Order: sequence, then C-alpha cells, then structure tokens
Amino acid sequence: MITASELTNIKQKFGIIGQSPELNRAIETAMQVANTDLSVLVIGESGVGKENIPKIIHYCSARRHATYIATNCGGIPEGTVNSELFGHEKGAYSGAIADRKGYFEVADGGTIFLDEVGELPMSTQAMLLRILETGEYMKMGSSTVSKTNVRVIAATNVDLPKAIREGRFREDLYYRLNAVTITLPALRNRQQDILPLFTKFSADCAERYKRPVIRPSEEAKAMLTKYYWRGNIRQLKNVAEQISVLENETELTADTLRKYLPNEDMSMLPTAPQTHERTMDDMATEREFLYKLLYEMRNEMNDLKSQIDKMRNDANTPVNHISKYPDHDWKTVEVDDTAHTVPTEDTPHAKVDYAVEAEEVGSSLSYEEKKIELAHKALEKHKGNRKLAAAELQISERSLYRLIQKYGLK
Repeated sequence: MITASELTNIKQKFGIIGQSPELNRAIETAMQVANTDLSVLVIGESGVGKENIPKIIHYCSARRHATYIATNCGGIPEGTVNSELFGHEKGAYSGAIADRKGYFEVADGGTIFLDEVGELPMSTQAMLLRILETGEYMKMGSSTVSKTNVRVIAATNVDLPKAIREGRFREDLYYRLNAVTITLPALRNRQQDILPLFTKFSADCAERYKRPVIRPSEEAKAMLTKYYWRGNIRQLKNVAEQISVLENETELTADTLRKYLPNEDMSMLPTAPQTHERTMDDMATEREFLYKLLYEMRNEMNDLKSQIDKMRNDANTPVNHISKYPDHDWKTVEVDDTAHTVPTEDTPHAKVDYAVEAEEVGSSLSYEEKKIELAHKALEKHKGNRKLAAAELQISERSLYRLIQKYGLK
C-alpha cells in the first residue's frame, strides 16, 4: 500500500503537479510494480507526460543504480533501428566501420524505455519479442547469441488492438508488453489540475526570463479549465510560456487569453467526440496537401507549356523527332511550301507513343495518386525522417504521420 507521503515525495522528486484520482492511481501503480520484472505498457495521448512513469519505476526498483535508457522508436529510421537497439559488428552493412553496442547491451541490468513502440517495424518486433521471452538477441552481422537482463517499459498513443487487426503490430508482442498497463489521463479529464499547472509554468518562465508573473482573471481561469487541450500538458506549457514572454500586463484577461487558444470556440467542449477530432484533422491534412499539390501542378503545367512551345519551335528539325521516337518510320511532307518530318501512317508505334504520353499527363493530375507520390518521394529522399519530409512538403509532421498510417507508406 502506497502512503500519501510516499506519493507526495515521488511527485516532488519528478516535478509532477496534480491531484486527480486518475493521475494518483497511475503513479501508485508504477510504484507498486517497480520491484517486479514485469513489462509495463504506458498508454495515453501525446503530451500527457508518459515519460515520467518509466522514470518512477526505475527509481523505485532494485535497478535504480544501473543504466536507464529512453529512446523514441518513431524517431529512428527503419534502416538503422535494429542496429540502434541490438548493435552491430564491423562490416555488418555499408558504413559499419566498427563494432557498436546496442541499447539492450548498454542497459544490461537496468531499464529501457521504448516510447512510441507502435512505430517499430515488424522485423524489429520479432527480435524484441525474443528478448522479452528469453533475454536473447543477436547483433546485426553476428551469428553469436548474446544475453541481456533488461526491464522493458513501453509507451504508445497508438491504438495497438487496431494496429494488430490491420497487421501492423504483433499480437504476441502486445500481450508480452501488456503484463501491466498504466493509463495516464488526458489533461481535459484533470480539470482541477489545469490552473496549478498553468501557474507553475508561468512562474518558472517569469523567473527564467525576469518577467512579471501572470495572474489570470476569473473569466480567464474558467476558459483555461474548460478548454479541450488537444496537446495536453505540452500545449498548456507552450501557451503559458508564450503569454509570459509576450504580454506585459500582469493580469491575464479572457480576451488576451483567447488570442493564444486556437479554435477556442470549438475546443471549449470538454467532451468533444473523438470522431469529430479525426475528421477535423483529416480536413486539415487534405487542405495542406491541396495547397502543395496545386503548387506542383502549376509548375508541371508551366513545364508542359514550355515543352510544347519547344516542340513547335523545333518542328522543322527532323533529328529532334527521330531521336525522341527512334522506332518510327519518317517521311517528309510539304505544307504551304514548308517541309515537315512526320511519322508514316504504317508505323505501329506512332499512335501508341502519343497515347502513352497523354495517359502520363492525365495520371499526373490525379490528386490522390499525386498526394501519395509526393509523400513517398519526400520520405525516400530523407531516408524516413518524418520531420525533414514534412518540412519539404510544407505540411505538419502530424499530418504526414496520418498519411503514412492511412496509405501504409514506408
């Protein structure tokens, strides 16, 4: 049984603010399972503070003096994830100029936290399952089995049962990771904690940058409490810091606060259905890609126009046509005393080539195919780095992530 004083001490140790029953229950569960070797799966929306739970488990366990490693599985390129986690030997692949220890070797005897575990490739999931079952793994390029004694804690904001149904996550791995489940509540479900968190973030920012401490009015307090907070604690902290730095008045009014809350009227609904949120996100993604696609189409049309103008200008140069269509038979005809080189009527390729060109032009204007093509090329160019690919596409990283999930892009 965890006492109130023990719970308070842990909150102070890790800077956790809040008294909601759901939050307290999550922390108490983490403290209770700390002295076991059971795998733990932490579930919650992005920005709720899932990274604190594995730290608490490690701190309260017998492994506290050993190594603790946290890694974001979604931020590791698919081509190097096995090397990062399990290590490799010299010459295992091009660029492997020396042996490298993986996280499971470095953290032997300690704890490893796998954030966004739902992003792991299927091949890596199989290797992780083997470690959880036997403690064994093999480095890339090695035929020797290595052993490790690591406590695995995973976290995700992905619906893993849905990912299992779609074939994107192993069911046996899910049950191995899910020995104990700890669910962190969304900030909108911790309304009594919103004002203390806002006060803490504002005070810290004011102290750091020598700014006056912001104090919200009663109306602003009500607005903060009722706001939906899609980004949870991370979004609340960003808003508090922006206001502390940009506003000179010590009192925060509702009108001032409204400037920093996007879609304030819509988000004031604390129990907005999840389906509505996904619809709005999908619309935002479509809008971003539509802008990008229109820009690309304009460039393509300009290029096409230039090519047509060039073909018209070069119409009297037989070599241009012949080099472009080497399989054609050609003949010279005179129109208005001007010689033109054209394919003969019995050339079987003549009509086919023009039809193919027309088909290619038509397909380039398909919105859905073009959207997928742009995303795929950007991901391929940046070797799977979603942040760089999203920047090139001029869309948000979250929008690109939804496209990857929707179309199964690699």
